[in-house]
Amino acid sequence: MAAPLLTLGLLPLLAMQSPWWEHYDLRERFVCGERLSVVLERNASQASLITGGSRATLFREESDAPGLRYQNESLRVILRGDELTLEQLPTRRVCLRTEEV
Repeated sequence: MAAPLLTLGLLPLLAMQSPWWEHYDLRERFVCGERLSVVLERNASQASLITGGSRATLFREESDAPGLRYQNESLRVILRGDELTLEQLPTRRVCLRTEEV
């Protein structure tokens, strides 16, 4: 399910949310170029990346590298300040925060 996230990102962002039991503390919107918008819901141990009609659950990665890192088997997101990096190797896309939702 996570593999097509970047290609599905060309679709408009739907008003999709994670289930209530996942209890995310923060919900932030990012734009990645002209046509891709993503929402990152997160807490201290996991995150949910929402784009188009897809949602991927990611888990906190312990790292000495700067920023917060969450990943699953095919996708990594790195949050540093207002910048969110989506890595689906070999593709890397940088997004900028637009708002906290």
